[in-house]
Amino acid sequence: MRFASVTLQNFRNLPLVQTKLVGQRTFLVGPNGQGKTNFLEALGYVTALRSFRGAEPRALVAIGQPEAGMGFVVEHEQFKESKITITLGAEGRTVEWEQGKVTRLADFIGKFPTVVFSSQDSQLLRGTPSLRRRWLDLTLAAMEGNYFSALQNYTRAVAERNMLLKQGARDAGQLAAFENEAAGHAVKVVAARHAGVAELSEYFKEAHARLVPEARTETAALLYAPDTPATTREEFAVLLAKARPRDAVLKSTERGPHRDDIEFVLSGRPARNFASEGQQRCLVMALRLAQAAYFKDKGKIEPVLLCDDVLGELDPARRMRFWAAMEGEPQVIATGTIPPEGDRRWHILQVEAGKIY
Repeated sequence: MRFASVTLQNFRNLPLVQTKLVGQRTFLVGPNGQGKTNFLEALGYVTALRSFRGAEPRALVAIGQPEAGMGFVVEHEQFKESKITITLGAEGRTVEWEQGKVTRLADFIGKFPTVVFSSQDSQLLRGTPSLRRRWLDLTLAAMEGNYFSALQNYTRAVAERNMLLKQGARDAGQLAAFENEAAGHAVKVVAARHAGVAELSEYFKEAHARLVPEARTETAALLYAPDTPATTREEFAVLLAKARPRDAVLKSTERGPHRDDIEFVLSGRPARNFASEGQQRCLVMALRLAQAAYFKDKGKIEPVLLCDDVLGELDPARRMRFWAAMEGEPQVIATGTIPPEGDRRWHILQVEAGKIY
């Protein structure tokens, strides 16, 4: 797919943007703090209806404005030319597209896939497990509606159990009811994560090999690291029941899929502990390329690649490998403080004080 035109109003520091995107490569150039990342954030919002920076919807509305609007014309393999309108305001979010008003997130999420390459991606390897879980959940949910539903239901059941724990957890029957419900959904979440990480690991290994062709001895992989060995509903229910005394003290559910992690492995060793700075950078770029390949194969849609100030971090040789590592002809929308040199395929847009021209 590709974005053909973008209209934004009162989105962060962008008061009014109306621009057409020409060709397959667009580069937004300008000093820092002018709105380049905000523009990419708006485009990325159409994938899962959430900010790739983790911002709440109200934070996306310009200061002093009641609401923000986003309009897109998208050329799509399945929906042909499709118009999407998103409004963010005090009463929540409204989404409309060719199929009508979106009332269920599951009916929209993943239909318009984008993949964001960010200078902050190193935190996916170095940061907390919650960042890696969030990436995995967004990736799987975008292509698997059943996973999205199971994750929502599991999260809701755990929240209800936590509420009882905070109230003193005097009713064992109520606790058991929510534990059984959570256990049923946990089984589905864990099974999907096992299968999903195994599949993503293959894409990850292939992408890394294309990025680092000279390092033939280096092999990369992703490993799923579940919080518990439980895999059946009965095992999860027993685990939660046994944890009641400790959880009652902490007033929180401390074990379960909401504590899972993913491990980056390089040549058989944990990359977080042993990989160099350059190796870590290649690993997180391979992760994003793996995500793009997963979206393309699962959804039969070429995702748009949003590259936020990452090309400038690469030397010319690594930049060439990055382009060579891409499969197909995806639309690429990139940002930077200086335009790319020696490549006339880029459509250049200037960004200054919230204006794009």
